[in-house]
Amino acid sequence: MPASPRTGRPGAERPVGDLLGGVRQPSDLQRLTSDELVALAAEIRTRLVESVARTGGHLGPNLGVVELTIALHRTFESPRDTFIFDTGHQAYVHKMLTGRQDFSRLRERGGLSGYPCRAESVHDVVENSHASTSLSWADGVAQANRLLDQGDRHVVAVIGDGAMTGGMAWEALDNIADSSDKHLVIVVNDNGRSYAPTIGGLAHHLDALRTNPGYERMLSGVKRTLLAQGAPGRAAFDALHGLKRGLKDVLVPSAFFEDLGIKYTGPVDGHDITALEFALTRAREYSEPVIVHVITEKGRGYTPAEEHGPDRFHAVGRIHPETGLPVVPERFGWTSVFAQEIVELARADERLVGVTAAMQAPVGLQPLADAMPERVIDVGIAEQHALTASAGMAYAGLHPVVALYATFLNRAFDQVLMDVGLHRAGVTIVLDRAGLTGTDGASHNGMWDMALLAHVPGLRLAAPRDEAGLRQALRQAVAVPDAPTVVRYPKGAIPEPLESLGLLPGAQGGDPSSPFDAVDVLLDEGARSGGPRLLLVAVGPMATAAVAAGRELGRQGRRVTVVSPRWVIPAPGSLVAAAAQADAVLVIEDGLADGGIGSQLRDAVESAHPGRAAAWRRVGVPRAFLDTASREELLADFGMDEAGLLRAAQELVGAAG
Repeated sequence: MPASPRTGRPGAERPVGDLLGGVRQPSDLQRLTSDELVALAAEIRTRLVESVARTGGHLGPNLGVVELTIALHRTFESPRDTFIFDTGHQAYVHKMLTGRQDFSRLRERGGLSGYPCRAESVHDVVENSHASTSLSWADGVAQANRLLDQGDRHVVAVIGDGAMTGGMAWEALDNIADSSDKHLVIVVNDNGRSYAPTIGGLAHHLDALRTNPGYERMLSGVKRTLLAQGAPGRAAFDALHGLKRGLKDVLVPSAFFEDLGIKYTGPVDGHDITALEFALTRAREYSEPVIVHVITEKGRGYTPAEEHGPDRFHAVGRIHPETGLPVVPERFGWTSVFAQEIVELARADERLVGVTAAMQAPVGLQPLADAMPERVIDVGIAEQHALTASAGMAYAGLHPVVALYATFLNRAFDQVLMDVGLHRAGVTIVLDRAGLTGTDGASHNGMWDMALLAHVPGLRLAAPRDEAGLRQALRQAVAVPDAPTVVRYPKGAIPEPLESLGLLPGAQGGDPSSPFDAVDVLLDEGARSGGPRLLLVAVGPMATAAVAAGRELGRQGRRVTVVSPRWVIPAPGSLVAAAAQADAVLVIEDGLADGGIGSQLRDAVESAHPGRAAAWRRVGVPRAFLDTASREELLADFGMDEAGLLRAAQELVGAAG
């Protein structure tokens, strides 16, 4: 029988009717029967696969929470009751049940955000897609409800087992446990996986609760025996059901959550709507915080996701729904280059170890983990711990390479500054998805790093423009034993290489033979022409657009030199000297324009060459939270593409002339 294009299962058919179309708001769920709820769950999974296959997005997490989300909206009354989704990548089903069922432009400009979004609905509260924050939000809302005498309102926080590896979640739990007068329900969505299988002591404990064979065998045996005896047996089972917790405490190693001082119920089958509603209704009746432990299956109902070992289709690009295969195979990208190079570096240097925060595969450390498992350390969603532990490793003789998405480094700035920087630790930080990422919204743009990291004394940051530059920067970074080094690169495919015409000459203390002072000259046009001398400084992969704009300026008779510094923090001495000699300087960077590389270069010129007043223009990302759009759309919006650079350069040269 052919596989269904909607579920990937042989013979699976679309459910009869259109139950989802009749759900325009959560209250519409109340009129559905148990059988209709099961059919609705099937319809939602079909819609998820169809929609996300066209646009890309977070598929596996949403397939896993279909029944849970239905049960939550049938038990609680949003928005009167506040729903808070940790990380937010599992909120697609929530969107569908709150009147947002047009997923045709998911994660595109003008379409639905890939995360909760206040501008879309009153049912969305937390937009930040950084993990482990939901319990602090929930504690704050619950505290406010109590102080404002709104005790009839509930707060529901849905947090995955992966997010429970983050320290902020435990800080919140400590405070929640200290106050017993809050209508606060914490749903632990336990699928044993975040991006990959969840690691850490908490994961082992949850696994014990899920799988303890003695507990499960005894409970199943008692249930079968009593229910086989008709009405008297059912009454006896109901009475003995209250002993479940006691049996669990005997047969499971420890009552982990109760030890925190918070009521606990579960584990509950996260794909049984009736069981979920029963557990959530009981939790709703408490007048103090309660944890509901729910067991779900990431990627449930879609065979390609269920059989995908690395992350159960946590996030996908455009795929063929029948097979789960990409519509367009990914081009060789920045992450792949890092993944190759780090393995070679580790083979050559036994001191080198990879460190990541629950993103071993997405940041490119999986090949190293496969080749040398003991040389990769996954700390869970704990970026602060990752950096401070790396400082300790460096002190003890290792060279850690901490690989993160750039947006997540923000969470560990204090540790970079005070643990790594202050102690001059030989730690290399590799920032994937630096700059504009676009489709994942404001919280995922990795645009803050260069403006932030410039404040760390002794830190050096490389922004390679192509594959060869990335490999070279990584080799140079891990060779530094006594200071932090950072290598950043964007999301996606690597641009074509740009040949260097040579290096800028050293001046004012700059040494062109030093790897940290090397600045490539990519274009030198109009040397015999008159008019102002324009220096166009391209940071990292922005060099492609800069060279294209520079060539057009040369055709127009302008005197323009395009340069590409290999290391941009601190400003290379040779670049400072060249900028001081130019009549106009234009810096383009895939990061904040305010306080970014252009600002730092201008400050360095003013310090080294007082009174030198060239015309300056910084082209980069504005200091703002950006709406969802593609990277290309955002580059055009901010004048960071070839056309925008050409306009900026013409205006700048006109002002200088």
